[in-house]
Amino acid sequence: MAQEQSESHAHVGARGPGPGLTVWAVGGPTAVLELGGLRLLTDPTLSPAGVHESVPGRPLTKTEGPAFDVDAIGPIDVVLLSHDQHADNLDPAGREFLARVPLTLTTESAARRLGGTARSLASWHRIVLDRPAGGTLEVVAVPARHGPEGCEPSTGEVTGFVVRGDGLPTVYVSGDNASLEIVHEIADRMGEIDVALLFAGAARTSLFDGAPLTLTGTDAAEAARLLDARWVVPLHVTGWAHFSEGPDDVRAAFAGANLADRLRVIEPGEIATF
Repeated sequence: MAQEQSESHAHVGARGPGPGLTVWAVGGPTAVLELGGLRLLTDPTLSPAGVHESVPGRPLTKTEGPAFDVDAIGPIDVVLLSHDQHADNLDPAGREFLARVPLTLTTESAARRLGGTARSLASWHRIVLDRPAGGTLEVVAVPARHGPEGCEPSTGEVTGFVVRGDGLPTVYVSGDNASLEIVHEIADRMGEIDVALLFAGAARTSLFDGAPLTLTGTDAAEAARLLDARWVVPLHVTGWAHFSEGPDDVRAAFAGANLADRLRVIEPGEIATF
């Protein structure tokens, strides 16, 4: 197995509960992860429903607001931002929220555009975070590809994350990844995954003749098999008009693959523990 390269060590605040993982489903790709005494937030989409432009002339329609508002979410130690260039992963209120957070981990291009506390983490590099009661939490950046092969000039740079620590479940956050080949590589290099948060929903736009830009339900089931994850939580399956599949499609795909016992669908507004 290849050795991940150590990037740095960071001190952050901490307010979460003890061992285990708690997931708050906020909506779309956004979830609060409480792990090892730290509180992490994935891809902040915190604006109300409406039309938001990623770039001029490419609007995306948000169909529902966040299930938890900013006050209910509370303090966050680290944002895990897969990318900044699309409104369904970082909407206007999400951008404002970043100013409240001591550390945002993301791609090199996103960190350059965002500035502030945003910090780039290249694939297979890691950062080590101090936990409040002792010990550390390691965040490793892993590859992601936001569409079919060769999509990068159009969809841009994207990253996923693996978060792990002694005595804690290992958590994979896929980001906007549509590639099962990349999932296979992550499984080979990172070892056991306890909880996989997979951005599914089969997002489709006019790009690439409507090819899925995130995992389909069928792909998510195959990703679960490749990762041998004990639990799979689908994110990015509700809240935006360009998601072509929803939670029921994911449920059907997992049932068809005889993996229904691994699936944990958390509806926006729900909180689950693992």
